[in-house]
Amino acid sequence: MSTSTFHHHFRALTAMSPLQYQKWLRLNEARRLMLIENQDAAAAAFQVGYESPSQFSREYGRLFGNAPLRDITNLRQMAAMETA
Repeated sequence: MSTSTFHHHFRALTAMSPLQYQKWLRLNEARRLMLIENQDAAAAAFQVGYESPSQFSREYGRLFGNAPLRDITNLRQMAAMETA
């Protein structure tokens, strides 16, 4: 299968390019690390393969709508309200 054919089929299945999908996976894993394993944003960023915390924060904000710390704080508050 050619590269362009692969990209076409991949996009048809995921509605994303392979690079976008990889970024989505990495950012979701970083979010999980911060939320469940209480890692800070820099540690989570490095663990999922980002070399620049600022690049990580920019891409995180684009995907989730908030900076990492604000997003994790909001998620924890929502979870606390659901369990109360």
